[in-house]
Amino acid sequence: MHQLTDLRVAAIALVRDRRVLMVTARDRDVYYMPGGKIDDGETAAEAAAREALEEVALVLDPAELVELFEVVVQAHGEPDGRLVRMQVFRAETDAAPFASAEVGSLHWVTTDDLDRCPPAGAEVLERLAAAGLID
Repeated sequence: MHQLTDLRVAAIALVRDRRVLMVTARDRDVYYMPGGKIDDGETAAEAAAREALEEVALVLDPAELVELFEVVVQAHGEPDGRLVRMQVFRAETDAAPFASAEVGSLHWVTTDDLDRCPPAGAEVLERLAAAGLID
């Protein structure tokens, strides 16, 4: 049996008023962190900044993103044993995010929304709450 390669992704945590920005894809009701796969030759911070622009129209400088933690869990909707490795970066900006073509809508969430999240997103919420950043 061959080893399934881990999905390497990067995401941003934009926290305001003790809530973190999450998004839903069109026609889906699962909340996930703005982010996506890390392309070849790209750093995790560069991927997080690129995805933030593509998904929520935020212009972020990769050099200013602060890595918070990495979440490693079973990948949502993937075969058993395929893991997602999500590097989560703290983003700081006063700009207003808005949903791009890739995203259905934006949500400001707390741990009250854990049941709407796949495993990686739920773990991010729990870790942000443990760090005192969100409710």
